[in-house]
Amino acid sequence: MKLLSTLLEFVKITSLRHKIDESHALGHSMDVLHFTNQIYMDNIWKYSELRTQENVIYTSAILHDMCDKKYMNQSDGILQINDLLKYKMPYYELKAVNNIVSTMSYSFVKENGFPTLGTYQMAYHIVREADLLSAYDFDRSIIYHMYKSNGDFYQSFDNACILFENRVLKHHIDGLFVTEYSKKKGLELHEKAILQMKEWKKIINSYERDNIL
Repeated sequence: MKLLSTLLEFVKITSLRHKIDESHALGHSMDVLHFTNQIYMDNIWKYSELRTQENVIYTSAILHDMCDKKYMNQSDGILQINDLLKYKMPYYELKAVNNIVSTMSYSFVKENGFPTLGTYQMAYHIVREADLLSAYDFDRSIIYHMYKSNGDFYQSFDNACILFENRVLKHHIDGLFVTEYSKKKGLELHEKAILQMKEWKKIINSYERDNIL
């Protein structure tokens, strides 16, 4: 089986096994992969080492949430990733994947700052920033909170608003983007997210007004 197919199938199966909801499952892995490709292609001419790191970068993008502590023990997730990849890539690449996926989360960076990953530093930033760009999807945040709150839409909407106001809409202020591509794309998605939030408020107000008993 080709590696891409193997990785995506692993995400599908692992998401089912660990009850990873759709906000962090297969569709999200694909979104992050697309953003990763865009950032990678914009930076490959600036950083020559990236040309030999494509395998590590795309693998990390696909698998990054398969050790997410919101859904599982991170160490167990890393072990499962290692079992999957140990015969599919050299040890030094597998180690790089481990280092990237275990240190790229928003919470890790806020608490510890960026790790020092040597020649894989830019590869790390590419995958990390791709995940941050995917976070601008306000609907995805509502979906995550609906699973977390057992389907209470209004509570989920409020929680998503709080998350965006305290975290997502502060990505630029917090200096979380390193590449020029992500800085620019992030501003576009920032504005789109604000419009999404406004549209939801209109829908909610209209729906409640039209359904008053």
